[in-house]
Amino acid sequence: MSDQIIEQLVKLRGIETSYVDAWGNPAQVVPESKAKLLKALGYPVDDAEQLAKRYEEDVLNYWQSVMPVVKVVRVASEYPLEIRVPIELANKEFTWTLQTEQGETFKGQITPVDGELIEAHAINETEYQAYIVNLSIDLPIGYHELTLKLKGGRKVLAETRYIVAPKAAYIQPQIANGKKVWGPSVQLYCLRSETNWGIGDFSDLQVLVKNIAEKGGDFVGLNPIHSLYPANPEAASPYSPSSRRWLNIVYIDVEAIAEFQESEAAALVASPAFQNRLEQLRASEWVDYTGVTNAKLEALQLVFKQFQTIQTGRSKRANAFRSFVKEGGESLAAQATYDALQAHLYDTIGNAWGWPAWPDEYKEYHLPAVAEWVKENKDAVDFYLWLQWIADEQLAAVDAVAKESGMVMGLYRDLAVGVSEGSVEIWANGDLYSLDASVGAPPDVLGPLGQKWGLPPMDPAVLEQQQYQPMIDLFRSNMRSCGSLRIDHAMALLRLWLVPVEDSADKGAYLYYPIQDLLGILALESHRNKCLIIGEDLGTVPDGIFEVLQENGVHSYRIFFFEQAEDGGFISPAHYPEQAMSAVTTHDMPTLRGFWHCDDLALGRELGIYPDEEVLQGLYRDRHESKQKILDSLHGHQSIPDYISHDVNWVGMDKGLNYGIQVHMAKGSCNLLSVQLEDWMEMDKPVNVPGTSSEYPNWRRKLAWNLSDLFNNHDVQHLMYSLTDARAKVSK
Repeated sequence: MSDQIIEQLVKLRGIETSYVDAWGNPAQVVPESKAKLLKALGYPVDDAEQLAKRYEEDVLNYWQSVMPVVKVVRVASEYPLEIRVPIELANKEFTWTLQTEQGETFKGQITPVDGELIEAHAINETEYQAYIVNLSIDLPIGYHELTLKLKGGRKVLAETRYIVAPKAAYIQPQIANGKKVWGPSVQLYCLRSETNWGIGDFSDLQVLVKNIAEKGGDFVGLNPIHSLYPANPEAASPYSPSSRRWLNIVYIDVEAIAEFQESEAAALVASPAFQNRLEQLRASEWVDYTGVTNAKLEALQLVFKQFQTIQTGRSKRANAFRSFVKEGGESLAAQATYDALQAHLYDTIGNAWGWPAWPDEYKEYHLPAVAEWVKENKDAVDFYLWLQWIADEQLAAVDAVAKESGMVMGLYRDLAVGVSEGSVEIWANGDLYSLDASVGAPPDVLGPLGQKWGLPPMDPAVLEQQQYQPMIDLFRSNMRSCGSLRIDHAMALLRLWLVPVEDSADKGAYLYYPIQDLLGILALESHRNKCLIIGEDLGTVPDGIFEVLQENGVHSYRIFFFEQAEDGGFISPAHYPEQAMSAVTTHDMPTLRGFWHCDDLALGRELGIYPDEEVLQGLYRDRHESKQKILDSLHGHQSIPDYISHDVNWVGMDKGLNYGIQVHMAKGSCNLLSVQLEDWMEMDKPVNVPGTSSEYPNWRRKLAWNLSDLFNNHDVQHLMYSLTDARAKVSK
């Protein structure tokens, strides 16, 4: 009986029991994973009686909900109302009222049987029926409220959030009309300059934007700049954030803050000892997150002390800060409280890496002890509120520079797939997450052992109960101060590979999400923020998803090294889809030089990623063959100099081949082309090695040159002009 209930619940909760793997072969989910994942979603799988009861409750709750709590539809001539009723009410008249976000009210009557019967189910001798009834009204896009009563009755039987979305996401008019654009994608922390404090900052980003715009680039892409852990700086992965709604305050340029010069921080920073400290941080080959964060927080405390002298006044900046805090609401308050409390707990109890390690009275944001602590430590919390405001202000300044420089897109931001276990998002809204499972990826070409990212997944049923507000807030906040948003692992809109926390990555299963609803909300926020959407659709991708994303205006992702035909040859970039962003490589892959010289395979062997020597040797052979095919394609398109041999055995990576590949991509048909500054500098070390944590210093490698040296380099200048020229020639 228990096994049968598990199978029914697996189907009800959208857990896929079979799938097609990255090599195109059918694969099955192991039976024990089904039970473990249901347990992670809160089901009592160890008690057959309670499990059966819970299943019956889920079914009953569904059918006794007269309308879904949230409904997402697209702009149309008529709109569906979904209603579920016992059969005896199917012939009754109901009154509906729809209040639009803009303040307009629509009313009418419907009878369920006049609509389309879509489903029926019997529970305890009562038959329930579900109908779709179409409403002929003209609705604006937005977040509306729909209520339902029996005709003549006063009691509201059901309320639903009725979300009307555009058919597809926003695309800038110039791009929609055929302009092909390019820009570099960068890890912001990697940037070097003579003035930063050992990590790239928002002022460096301004310099980068200005120089790229001057040479014809139309965007600069960023790694996720989500908030991390100021009290735990070494937790540095931008893809394991504390909150995806707020910013990483380590990117603040302390000396660019309006109150800096009048503060005590100015004297501190000017002192020989502090300047020596900064020189060491700048000179380090790897980002010293602890050193950088400590230096910035020390100075920022003094700048904040100066700001406090105007904080309670009516100056323009004081008012702007108060407005920011009010607009940020509970989410911002939780972020600041978390950061301040974590810093306090590190000082008092030691290792306070995340809320699971905190004293019980502090393990959830809404607990009384947390509220009491906030009252007693108002200045500490205000400091972190202020840091988020300063970060937001400096990011907005970069966005303004991009617009003033005439960039078509400006910044593109990157939305990580989830948050880490000890994050503020889970601390403040724990019901939304399943803590006994981790998001990851099944075995594929990039990660032959599979990947387990330590990111608890959102429960799609709870997400629906919360009327998708967490996703609305997430999309909206990440479209702030930019012209495009890249959705990392865009398959998360459809499904996530979930792995029980105690198991290896290959013991997972896919959990499905309401993709059409999420894409509708994404399109709505995209239009409101004039923000183009890029979906990173690499890895194990089911049939049909490319077409779904295209229909919804989402730009696909095309990586040169992955675009191979059945015969092993490399597809011409001229044949890539237009509605896509193309790139030679990504932050999860080796640089061009690293790829060509197989440095990633050698490093993988050293780090234990390829424990099977036979498999590794096969990868070396495949790489050698791929490089020959790449040469054949590049020579066939006359994209590289004649001095480069046609025989791969005689070709090492040099500037002619490196830059030739980048210009070859610029001649392609994709609307967007992303290049990497690492390849402009011919670097070999990767920024990240998937499947590793402490084995390699991920997210710490800096660029080889300062920005000033980069843009004064004649070869780099010529490359930028070549990219702009190639893009112009393929524009319509």
